[in-house]
This record gives sequence, C-alpha cells and structure tokens, in this order.
Amino acid sequence: MPAIALYVCPQTVCASLSLANDAFGLANHLAGRPLFTVRRVSADGQPVDLGFARIQVDGDLAAAETADVLIVPATGSAIDACLAANAPLLAWLTQRPAHQQIASLCSAAFLLGAAGLFDGRRATTHWALANPFRQRFPGARLDIDALVCHDGPILSSGGAQAGLDLCLYLIAWHTGDALAEQVANTLVVDGRRTGQLRHAPLIPASPARDRQIEPLLQWMQQHHADAIDLNRLAEQANCSPRTLLRRFKACTGMTPNDYLQRLRIGQAQQALRNPAHTLEQVAEQVGYADRATFAKLFKQLSGETPGAFRKRLHLTLPQPSRRTAQQSTGEKKPAG
Repeated sequence: MPAIALYVCPQTVCASLSLANDAFGLANHLAGRPLFTVRRVSADGQPVDLGFARIQVDGDLAAAETADVLIVPATGSAIDACLAANAPLLAWLTQRPAHQQIASLCSAAFLLGAAGLFDGRRATTHWALANPFRQRFPGARLDIDALVCHDGPILSSGGAQAGLDLCLYLIAWHTGDALAEQVANTLVVDGRRTGQLRHAPLIPASPARDRQIEPLLQWMQQHHADAIDLNRLAEQANCSPRTLLRRFKACTGMTPNDYLQRLRIGQAQQALRNPAHTLEQVAEQVGYADRATFAKLFKQLSGETPGAFRKRLHLTLPQPSRRTAQQSTGEKKPAG
C-alpha cells in the first residue's frame, strides 16, 4: 500500500494541497479499498495556518521518512521568503531516503531545486516562473512546456492544474492506468492533456520601460500585417538598426523579429475564433504570404496547429443560446 506524505507549510497554496489530498482519497473510494495511505506533515509537527484554514497534520518530517512519496504542494510566487522559511525541509531533502519519490507541484519546484534535487535532471514548473528557475538552477534541464516531469525518483508538475496531472500519473504508476483514468473521468478532466505553453501569453509584460521603444510597440500593433524589416523599424524609432536591436531587447526581452512573429500569431489566435475565416485568410490577414509558413510558426509558438487551436476552442467554449444572446443585447422576443 503506497504511503503518500503531503508537506504543509505557511506558504502552501490551499487549493494545491486539497487537490492532491482529494485525488488520492478519490482513488481509494473508487477502488473500494485503501490503496493509498495519505498523511500530512509539517516541519515541526504542529498545525499550519494558511490564512483562512488551519491544517491539522499527522506528524513532523520524521513521519515522512517511511512514505513512498513525499509531495510538496505549490507554495506561491514569493520564492525568496518561501526558501528562507523552509530551511528545515531543504535540510531534510538532502538526507531523504534514497528510494523515496519526491514530487513538487507548480512553484514548489523551487524548494526541490534549492535542495539540489534537480541537478542534471529534467524538471518543470509554472510557465511564468521559467526565467527565475533557470537563473537559480542552471544545472536543471527545464522543460517548461511539460505538465509532468519524472526523472529518477524526482517528479515535478507545471501550473496549478498540472498538479492533478502529476497525481494521476502517480496513481497510474503505483496502481495502473485503469484507476487513474477512472479518477480523471470522475473529476471530469482530460488525462491526456498537452503542454502548458499554449496557456502562456505570447508577448509577456515588458521587463523594462523605454520611451523610444514603447511608441514603436504601439506602431507595430497597428502595422503588424505590413512588410516590416529592421531598417523600417529603426527609421520609425528614429535610431540606427544597431541601437534599435540593443534597446528593443532590453525593453522587451526579445528581438524585433521575435516580437513581430509573436504579435502576428497572437492576432491570428483572435482571428481564428471567427469560423467564417479560412486558415489562408487568417494567414494573409496577419501578414503571412503562405499558409505553410504561418502554420509552422503558429505551432512553434502556440504548441498546436491553427486547426487544432480552432477545434479546441469549438469544443471548450460554450455557444450562447438565443435566449442568452437576447438577454445580453437587450433584444426582446417578438410577441406571439
């Protein structure tokens, strides 16, 4: 009977903790017998206040030594404060039983990374934390698109809901695919979801501000479908191409061409919501002369083809009924 230990600290995201707890509890319920034992542990064995909830625990970190799996739920984005507050966990992780599986959910990957568990290993975390993770743990092989990574005894998951993917993976690993699929179906989730990068914004917030570059970014928004090269952009910004490259990257974190392609694909994502537009029309509308180039860049940046993107939207977005449409527009149904 696999024993699961869930680590709880004041930085624990309550939803992440309950997600893991419920997944294994549901597996036991559906199996009709206790396949997993689940216990909660804290650094000192004392209950943990999570702001609006006080979590009772079953013991301290010593109680986790006999667990087959230790799961560290998400701990939020205050990385430095979290690492400082969980020094006992970091020390314990360096002395953990060699056979034990250790898993991080979302941002908790920073705790495993700080303990050196990802050195030379494949890992993932939330897509928004990719850059700080790479900076802190250059020895890790970050696969930021992955929902779940499993390398040796160490596991990690991406953004919030990917924690459930990791729990389903562990259920399948320890008991078989059938029960994991049953748990997924009961929770009404797709157990075969693809990567997380398609949820990330194509153009992240600019790391710096530049009074000369910001008007250029607005101009590119309006003219993204035009034939644009570096010389035209430099002329628009009233500077040399070399100066533009330097200042543009400092402002946006990417080259002008990278920014333009992401801008075009972002506009294409919006255009694809209209089923009346063919893929060829969308490609031309955002600035690509042929569908093949457009499709290749779209998949590269979005993680799926334009057709798959459109199909997913059709399957996941509810279509408003006539009654709903009438209510939203104030239209009244004709009498009689």
